[in-house]
Amino acid sequence: MANAIEKRRMLGDELGFPHTSQVQGTRLRELRPRRGRSPWRAFYQRVGDSMVIAAIGPESQHDSRGFERAVKLAMDRLSQVKGDV
Repeated sequence: MANAIEKRRMLGDELGFPHTSQVQGTRLRELRPRRGRSPWRAFYQRVGDSMVIAAIGPESQHDSRGFERAVKLAMDRLSQVKGDV
């Protein structure tokens, strides 16, 4: 996860699929370590000039309920930071 976060930090919005993708139905993005082969995801969103990682959770096909919980947690945390998600 640390390597994926550093890659995202270095490349910014230029880092695309398969390293990152949009979470359907939200404004969140998921960081996908190991080009999507990791069972873990970091859920993030840009807030101003910063990338805020709001939660880490399982990949959706590995654990769909855990994925949904992590997405909800990320959205709740971001709403506290931003005021709206």
